[in-house]
Amino acid sequence: MLAAARRFGARPLTRQPAPSAHKTSHLLATPAYARTLATSSSPSLSPNQEIHGFLVEDVTSVGELKLQAIRLRHQTTGAEWLHISRDDRNNVFSIGFNTSVSDSTGLPHILEHTTLCGSEKYPVRDPFFKMLNRSMATFMNAWTAHDYTQYPFATQNAQDYANLQNVYLDSVFHPLLREADFRQEGWRLERKHKGGAWGLKGVVYNEMKGAFSDPAALYATRAEQHLFAGSTYQHVSGGDPAYIPDLTHEQLVAFHRSRYHPSNARIYSYGSLPLEPQLARVSRVLSPYTHVTPPEAPPMDVSPLGERSVTEHGPIDASSDSARQTRFSLSYLANDLRSVYDTFAMRLYSGLLLDGTSAPMHRALIDSHLGSDYSANTGYSPYTRRTSLAVGLQGMREEDVALVEAKVKETFLGVHDHGFEPRRVEAALAAVELAYKHRTADFGLALMKSLTTGWFHGVDPVEYLRIGDHVARLRADSQHGGLFESLTARYFLNSRHTLRYTMLPDAEYSARLDQRERDMVDAKVAQLTPAQADELDAKNAALAAEQKRPTEDLSMLPTLHLSDVALETDRCALDMSVAGSAPPVPVQWRTTATNGISYLRLINNVHSQHPSLRPYLPLFCDALTYLGTHTRDMREIETDVRLHTGGITFAPFVTTDLANLRHIEAGVSFGSHCLDAHVPRMYELVGELLRETDFGNTDRLRALVAAQASAMFNDVAGAGHAYARRLAAATLSPEAHAQEAFAGLQQVRFLGELARTQDLGPAADQLRHVHSVVFNKPSLRAAITTNAGATDDNHRALEHHLLANYPVSRDPPAEQHPPKFMPTASRIFCPMPFATNYAAKATVGVAYTHPDSVKLQLLAKFLTPNYLHREIREINGAYGGGAGYSALQGIFSFFSYRDPAPLRSLDSFDKSVQWLLAHEITEREITEAKLSVFGDLDAPLSAADEGMAYFTAGITDDMRQERREMFRATTAEDLKDVAQRYLASPEAAAASSVAVIGEQSLAVPHDWTTFRLHTE
Repeated sequence: MLAAARRFGARPLTRQPAPSAHKTSHLLATPAYARTLATSSSPSLSPNQEIHGFLVEDVTSVGELKLQAIRLRHQTTGAEWLHISRDDRNNVFSIGFNTSVSDSTGLPHILEHTTLCGSEKYPVRDPFFKMLNRSMATFMNAWTAHDYTQYPFATQNAQDYANLQNVYLDSVFHPLLREADFRQEGWRLERKHKGGAWGLKGVVYNEMKGAFSDPAALYATRAEQHLFAGSTYQHVSGGDPAYIPDLTHEQLVAFHRSRYHPSNARIYSYGSLPLEPQLARVSRVLSPYTHVTPPEAPPMDVSPLGERSVTEHGPIDASSDSARQTRFSLSYLANDLRSVYDTFAMRLYSGLLLDGTSAPMHRALIDSHLGSDYSANTGYSPYTRRTSLAVGLQGMREEDVALVEAKVKETFLGVHDHGFEPRRVEAALAAVELAYKHRTADFGLALMKSLTTGWFHGVDPVEYLRIGDHVARLRADSQHGGLFESLTARYFLNSRHTLRYTMLPDAEYSARLDQRERDMVDAKVAQLTPAQADELDAKNAALAAEQKRPTEDLSMLPTLHLSDVALETDRCALDMSVAGSAPPVPVQWRTTATNGISYLRLINNVHSQHPSLRPYLPLFCDALTYLGTHTRDMREIETDVRLHTGGITFAPFVTTDLANLRHIEAGVSFGSHCLDAHVPRMYELVGELLRETDFGNTDRLRALVAAQASAMFNDVAGAGHAYARRLAAATLSPEAHAQEAFAGLQQVRFLGELARTQDLGPAADQLRHVHSVVFNKPSLRAAITTNAGATDDNHRALEHHLLANYPVSRDPPAEQHPPKFMPTASRIFCPMPFATNYAAKATVGVAYTHPDSVKLQLLAKFLTPNYLHREIREINGAYGGGAGYSALQGIFSFFSYRDPAPLRSLDSFDKSVQWLLAHEITEREITEAKLSVFGDLDAPLSAADEGMAYFTAGITDDMRQERREMFRATTAEDLKDVAQRYLASPEAAAASSVAVIGEQSLAVPHDWTTFRLHTE
């Protein structure tokens, strides 16, 4: 498991999830190729040319990525601009500022939130969220990293791009920064009534309370703070709840005035839209500014401290063995981020050291069963001025700390003496070369993430685009010898700055946090005079009144119109054939621009014949790429996979019949992709794993179970709303029931119990049973995507290398009397050692082809911005929340995210429906909901995903077109009708389910069921 770098403020209501800044061992953290492969028509610009007040500093063509990079600088203010011209409809824009900190009040994070709460030109409450439904953006977000804050968006529509660019620029340069918004988004003291108890509220405050109660996130953050003691990185840019209430509104305003200036800005644009109109728009915004010298940044370097040891206490992992709760790591300072080649080399080094079963640290630490998984900070972190690399374990015994430390140092010594196996090095380099040929839908955003940190530290961003040059140099240096040996000696064996960090479990940790908060509130209240207390009451009452104000004039906000939306859906030409014999396998062919890459996906459907095996399916899928085979060690296979493919993946699969919610397909989906020349080898490797996996390798199975159990528990803390939604829906439909078994709290508990089991022999037998059931040729179908203009000759290997030797089913009988699924309402509470909560409510809707499906989907889009956002986020103080409708699953759900008052949010869910029924829906409101839906429907696809809606679920282009026309035709009366029938009627209310995941002390109604992860 590789840790996430700290990045705060990514908002949960965006159409696509915010990009997480993960430590990665890949040389290119951004797979390439979006939409088309032809080079876009680049503007005719040359160095030293002036255009709209910007001077062109450099123009560079990068043939391997099919792009042209243009670096510009605003002549008056010095603002830097990087434009990537590329034939890609998914255009990206971003503006960011250096915002390094000297404390942990979360100042830049709270400013990021408050900046988006209204501006001079757009003085409406939260224009960011209002624009979600007035746009067809494929991405809208903002985030605070270690030492910069960034505001990116992406869209395929030129007018939308101009609209969003105007809103974003006015937001960052001319925000209102009202005290009321600071108190809503940051922190405030509040009491329900005069004489009542005071408490702390605030969106960011509650968000960070949630982050600091996540054991993995807390460990990674604290380890980094100690490693960088004395620098800006010892502070938490997102804010530590212990210090957030020290921040004042005046400090926020002053920080904006000094940091959010063009002289301190980096502007990024990408895609096929012409540059000149963008330069003109931005130039008008920057014209009033003159050049200033940005404030001096806090120290970014640390003084070498030798080897430092720190031991602290943290929350427990409720799903794991109480005796194995210790976390330990060794962290080392590495290269200066400003050396791009050194950073590329260290990324490669980190992957070779840590990633996969053949990595030496994996063999030393994971295979030894000393811990359940790598510690959350393990990996290479190129997100600070001096990069770092950490290695550690979680799920350990405290008495094993010294042994783990010895193994880490011994492994580094082994790398120094022997380097890495040459085939593994070549496999890692091959993976990089394949990655930048891979055509994805979000290339522009991913590219931006890969270069932003270095750019803010003064690195020429074009250097990050010279991937081929860096790969060639790495290959030559590694073949010459000594590259990895020298890196090991320089940064690890002879380190002048190493942190030994241990976190011990404290069962009272959450209680101590609660007490600390109460003490902090008491201290602040003690300083208030009666007049000051009355003044706070008045401010809180005014804020509450504004939050409850139902309508405001949004006419000044730009918007798209339905006339801007294409009438016709994009169609995807598919060809159908069969392969093999006795029986033949249906094959779907998609021919498109793939840049010489072939994609393979297969599905084995076992319907609902073996529901008792479902909890084992996720483990089974992971075991196929972890245990090895009867004839080959997984380490050897893994190297072959990386040399010849982009990876082989297996995952549980479930989908509902388009016309009947009671009928589902369930089984396993698997596949791979590779360069066309490697197609035969890809099929051989897939077939080898299908046929030969050794499920009797219980030693490695134990390591896998421990790692998966730990990873899933850690995931709940960050994505609890998704788990709450699955839990609430699990008793309502067959697919939701299966999803809970595959990826919900049921799976978390299943893995936790299995991890505590001494004898895994019975589990291995169950995996063999799954194998005999799942890989059954009569239930197999395949999809192949190949390059435009290519023939399918290479893929005849499908028949020869895979189907001819497909596992022969022993045809085990289906379960004699599998229980018939009966929908039931439920009320479930899952207590967790968190300082925040997640709530969800679910109701059954209709099948995909039912006319009401479209109306329910539009209803969810309507309720979120018009009612739920205000109630759940602004009033209740949750970090996020809303409604959603799964058209395939047929489930309407509500949810809240990092919520201080989940029971109040459950009440808000119900009130949203009553509000809708009484509300006079305007044409603007329903049009905005439709724009939001069309934004989802028209989101760009990667090459690998084209045609997958038909392959996985049977959705044809004609179905999509019919649905598109139904969305346009849906009326306000339609929304009220389905709201009444499916959500508000007594029958619907009685059949709905709710779930809350959260604080153990939460007082839920007595008739609720308690779901505990640890059954002992």
